[in-house]
Amino acid sequence: MFYCKQTNDYLPAPEAVMVTGITPQECNEKGLSEPEFAANILAEFSQPNTCVMGYNNIRYDDEMTRYTFYRNFIDPYEYSWKNGNSRWDLLDLVRACYALRPEGINWAYDDDGMPSFRLEKLTKANGIEHENAHDAMADVYATIAMAKIN
Repeated sequence: MFYCKQTNDYLPAPEAVMVTGITPQECNEKGLSEPEFAANILAEFSQPNTCVMGYNNIRYDDEMTRYTFYRNFIDPYEYSWKNGNSRWDLLDLVRACYALRPEGINWAYDDDGMPSFRLEKLTKANGIEHENAHDAMADVYATIAMAKIN
């Protein structure tokens, strides 16, 4: 896992610290400068025939990645198509399963009876361990486990 040092002109949202459990002090202690951080992410994502996959990553993580690359003078789109690379969002497949083949997955519902596609709710409904929702590695393992449901 890579950490990025904070810039001196930015204060993180307290909500983000509470959700992730990652403090600014931890980032500054373990982190790389933003250009180094971006270069490391690019190196991982740019390996040939890589499919960057996540849960809601196309609407959140990919946006943050592109913004970081743009700020650091890196082509913000190339990693997702060059060298046979691609990207995929499991959330879209989960929504399609709910609409087209709902059996096989235990669905989670909000208090108003509407389906919830939140990863932490779906993992709980399906007996998948997901202790630290929004922790990067915990979310990775939970996403992989959700992808394996048949």
